[in-house]
Amino acid sequence: MSKTIYAKPKSLTDTTFHYCPGCSHGIVHKLVCEVIDELDIQGKTIAVEPVGCAVTAHNYFNFDVVQAAHGRAPAVATGIKRSLPDRIVFTYQGDGDLASIGTAETVHSATRGENITVIFINNTIYGMTGGQMAPTSLPGQVTQTSPYGRDTRTQGYPVRICEMLATLDGPSYIARVSTDTVPHIKEAKKAIKKAFENQINGKGFSIVEILSTCPTNWGMSPIEAMKRLQDEMIPYYPLGVYKDAEEGNA
Repeated sequence: MSKTIYAKPKSLTDTTFHYCPGCSHGIVHKLVCEVIDELDIQGKTIAVEPVGCAVTAHNYFNFDVVQAAHGRAPAVATGIKRSLPDRIVFTYQGDGDLASIGTAETVHSATRGENITVIFINNTIYGMTGGQMAPTSLPGQVTQTSPYGRDTRTQGYPVRICEMLATLDGPSYIARVSTDTVPHIKEAKKAIKKAFENQINGKGFSIVEILSTCPTNWGMSPIEAMKRLQDEMIPYYPLGVYKDAEEGNA
């Protein structure tokens, strides 16, 4: 008798991902959909997709998806959740979408404690639009708009979203995870599940920042990109739980 030991999540469609080789979006899509299946919320989940590499996430998510204008996903999610409080609403955003043009929407939905979940992909660069410097680009990082490396004297320092939002009273759960190793991917899934459970239990705003790679715009092979994530990104963006109201470290 055959035994199934692994199956594609029901919440994922059969559409082949368009993402570049070595990109972590596919991993995170799978984790999100596994969590939705395990929590049995596929039929009541609504995603809000960004402008960015995940702009076509509706092709992959097998549940309702709404397209938001660039950076406005938290505002759109707020409207949906307040209108349909019984639905599970989450945004899926990159660093250019969430931490640049969408900074205000991110901060204010967090400080209001909106009962939504935010999945935040940080690959330190604008991916879809060709590799420009992002708010999260590291000091010295070469991009299309910082060809000599990010100069903090003129271009400022990277924005650490988790640390910034953790100063607010509104959020209930803030965590930063990564996709570079199997143990870290397991921790990422655990954090994503916690964020969705918080919404189910009415505990308010949750955000999971996921450190990711962008081999194409970094000009690296997938293996080189993963090493950069480990050697450069994680030291600058330390992994961990930055706020958990349930555990008393709010």
